[in-house]
Amino acid sequence: MKFIEALKLRSKLFFLFMLVTSGLITVGVMGAVNIGAMKKNLDSLYFGSLVPVTELNEILQTYHGSLVNVVYKAKSNEISSQEISLQIRTSIDKINRQWNSYEEHFKRNEELQYVGYVAVEINSINDYFLNILKLNEQKEGSLENLSIKVLEENVAYIHKTIKKLIKYEVEIAMYERKKFLVTYDSIMREVGLVLVTIILGVLIISFYVFKSIQNDQTKLEVATKKLKRANKKLENVSYTDSLTSLHNRRYFNFVYDKELKRAKRERKFITFMMLDIDFFKQYNDTYGHIEGDKALISVAKALKELLKRPSDYVFRLGGEEFGVILSDTDEKNSAKVAQKICDDVRSKAIAHKSSSVNAFVTISIGVVCCVADDALDEELLITRADEMLYDAKKSGRDRFIITTDVSDAKELVA
Repeated sequence: MKFIEALKLRSKLFFLFMLVTSGLITVGVMGAVNIGAMKKNLDSLYFGSLVPVTELNEILQTYHGSLVNVVYKAKSNEISSQEISLQIRTSIDKINRQWNSYEEHFKRNEELQYVGYVAVEINSINDYFLNILKLNEQKEGSLENLSIKVLEENVAYIHKTIKKLIKYEVEIAMYERKKFLVTYDSIMREVGLVLVTIILGVLIISFYVFKSIQNDQTKLEVATKKLKRANKKLENVSYTDSLTSLHNRRYFNFVYDKELKRAKRERKFITFMMLDIDFFKQYNDTYGHIEGDKALISVAKALKELLKRPSDYVFRLGGEEFGVILSDTDEKNSAKVAQKICDDVRSKAIAHKSSSVNAFVTISIGVVCCVADDALDEELLITRADEMLYDAKKSGRDRFIITTDVSDAKELVA
């Protein structure tokens, strides 16, 4: 079965299909051949023996019925001379047709001699009745002196002769039946044996094929799961900032477009925040880039702990700059979130002696909150949030500034 294990999944399915098809074809061919043989035996039994018996019986009935009766009636002058001639000719023709039909059937060598003998006797009896016909045609009433004894002796003799032939045909039919039953039993045993062998073979091979397919399926499922996990990891890597584990700028572009379109479609609030760590360049200059990375990680952690709703998205846009998208959040709640971010970052108590606004690391936020409509440009929130961030820094840092007015941004863009 190593051959099956070496096949690929598609090849195994094709192999199984061919196996089942071959089995069915084999069974069909065997069935057709054996049914043909059975048909031949049936033909031999019924048509080769029983039909001839019927024909011979009809010949006897014609002799005993039509011919003998017409002679009796002729002797007693019950029918006319014309009717006598017609009935004798009709009966003789019928006997000849039946006998010719009988002779056309298959005859065995041991049967031919007696069949020839019976043919001679039938011709002799037919000649006897034809002589009666001639007498009737020569002179009306000439059959009154016809010997009934001779008639009965002739008919009895041909009856005995044909009955012997009928007995032979019946014996042949019985022999053919026994032979047929033996052949039938033999064929059924052979067909049964072959069918059982084929079925067992198909079942055994199918078991190994299915088992191999199941193993392949299991391996495929395991490989698929591993591939999904690998793809998920790759996807996470492609959308995740390696330092802070926040979503990166690439994922921001995707989510921003999706959320803005959804807000427009549903006519709901959308909020975008642009966040920047205050005096981060001075922080790096004072403490070094390793500590600067730690500070970024702490700020990212504060953002993740605060923004936990499925509709809250936090991004590291680059350097010390972060972005937040809030869906279906009005101005009041957006302001609360922004203030909470400022407070949480400050509460981390990350020392920043180079800051002129606080002894600890702080953050400035520009917030734009509005109800999205079809007229809202996709760059509008970003532009307006950047302006608000600039105003927050300009007004002293460690704070947020929020607006719902986007008209100025439209003018600037224009």
